[in-house]
Amino acid sequence: MKKTITLFTALGLILSLLTGCGESAPLLTAVDYELDIETNKTKRGVSIGDTPETFLAAYGEYKIFTSVDSGDYQVLPTDEIPFDSAITTLLPTFFIDGLPADPDAFCKENEIEKADLLGFLTSEDYLRSHTVIYCYLTFTWENGVITDIRSSYMDYNEDASYYEPFTTQPAN
Repeated sequence: MKKTITLFTALGLILSLLTGCGESAPLLTAVDYELDIETNKTKRGVSIGDTPETFLAAYGEYKIFTSVDSGDYQVLPTDEIPFDSAITTLLPTFFIDGLPADPDAFCKENEIEKADLLGFLTSEDYLRSHTVIYCYLTFTWENGVITDIRSSYMDYNEDASYYEPFTTQPAN
């Protein structure tokens, strides 16, 4: 049941990525999704206990998806994110053949409608010749501070019904 809920949440986020025509946001790289499991710190230096100022300094230029009180995710302007509430923020990216993909540019290059992007990326024909991985960072907030950070990915070539933690081992 939990896998099903997670899958539907991811699908909702994917569809949200497809909205916002004409809005261009920078893309995170694969390295940006690495989370040090010992310190629970992102590659951009954000960790549990950090404030909105630290988070926005690291990720403010990216498209941030926000869920308030476990509601639907939506993209809010950074000055409208209610960090003092119980929220979750997400930073998602598709990686195709190892490179971050801009949904608008991808649809234009492949002459497909945005509504058809997920079906196109997950089709057996496409997956035979391409790797498609969906990564996301999840930040849980309470009273204006980060209380949890997770980094996960879904490899559509392997099995799109589960997510794996995306972490790095601490350096020796």
